[in-house]
Amino acid sequence: MRDRFDVVIAGAGPAGGQCARDLAERNYDVLVLETESESEFPRQSNKSTAGTFPSAMTAFAIPDDVVMNYTDDVVLESPNNHYVREQTGAVLEFAEFKRFLVRDSREKGATYRFDSRVSGPIVEDGEVVGVRYDGDEEVYADIVIDATGPAAPLAKELGVTGLEREHQAIGIEYEFENVDVNHPEYADLRDSMMLRLDHDLAPGGYSWIFHTGGDTAKVGLCYIQNESHNQYAKEGMGIDGYLDYWLESDPRFKDAERIEGTQAHRGSAHIQPPKSMSTDGFMAIGDTVPSIDPLWGEGIHKGMKSARAAAATVDAALTPEEPQTDAQTLAVYDRLWHSDVAPKQRARLMMTEILYLVPNERYDRLMADLQGTTEDTLTQINSGDRRAIAELAHLSDIPMLAKYARRRLLE
Repeated sequence: MRDRFDVVIAGAGPAGGQCARDLAERNYDVLVLETESESEFPRQSNKSTAGTFPSAMTAFAIPDDVVMNYTDDVVLESPNNHYVREQTGAVLEFAEFKRFLVRDSREKGATYRFDSRVSGPIVEDGEVVGVRYDGDEEVYADIVIDATGPAAPLAKELGVTGLEREHQAIGIEYEFENVDVNHPEYADLRDSMMLRLDHDLAPGGYSWIFHTGGDTAKVGLCYIQNESHNQYAKEGMGIDGYLDYWLESDPRFKDAERIEGTQAHRGSAHIQPPKSMSTDGFMAIGDTVPSIDPLWGEGIHKGMKSARAAAATVDAALTPEEPQTDAQTLAVYDRLWHSDVAPKQRARLMMTEILYLVPNERYDRLMADLQGTTEDTLTQINSGDRRAIAELAHLSDIPMLAKYARRRLLE
């Protein structure tokens, strides 16, 4: 007898856990395979800054008890300037959040197998019909979903998402206490999420301080090893070295100490448009796709929205008396992804890539420009409105834009 479920999900992150919640609530027989042991989960995969917005909290019924701090503002910093926008948010305790998703989906009927490393898909007659895990173990399903993030063992073997190393961002974060979140030389970061654009600290990326209450904060940085990284990088310095450099040079961290018992949060994500997201009997969700917000770096809400779109696609495919799991049927998920999960993704990715290319002086000017706009302008930019993006362009940007265009033509 084959070990069989309606749906098998690889990975118990926010996307995998949420997809299991939605499917179990619809009474589907769903199995989640997770690499980590249950006793330590999610020690190895506790990788996210876990900042999100109220829309995610409400849409997915995320409980208050997994929130470290509710924030009132988003602050953008450049080397010599800053911009403050009123935008409520929530900084989650990521490990507790992931454990909640497991617990809640189990209560709804989902099955979990921890200590189960997925190695590849089982393909019969050109269609995905299951997965191999833990060496020679096999489990079969009508539909298989890859929610493993950038590792993507199933999506890569199937040639679905087309992830490329040169578009992979790496990041590191620690939790600190004794952080001066209201230092007189900087913006007030109390109850705020701050993102800093500064090639001296994060060449080809950005750094952040997310206030988690009192004098505590999540502090980290990430970058892509792109042209800007190659241009501004300090010789021999890796991701840990850049974080140490920031901690030593910024007076807000003069008395800061890592909170005892917390570990480094290390992660990676691809900043690129996915080639595709599904094929016969298979879909990829969350950071496997990838779904991270290219401008804000927020991935939880996007990942969970992709999970919900996949669950809706499963429901449509398996409801008929004769289930339809062919590529054409599951391509509904791709359309939902582009319309509801990440609309205008290419325009937003373009804005992000251009941001990484410009020098620090341009970041200072960007903050000044934002101070002269309405909040609607930033909302429009964040949604990929090309006219709003053009409003912040200057004649001095033409050489950089030409450089970007030439590079895109060569790709």
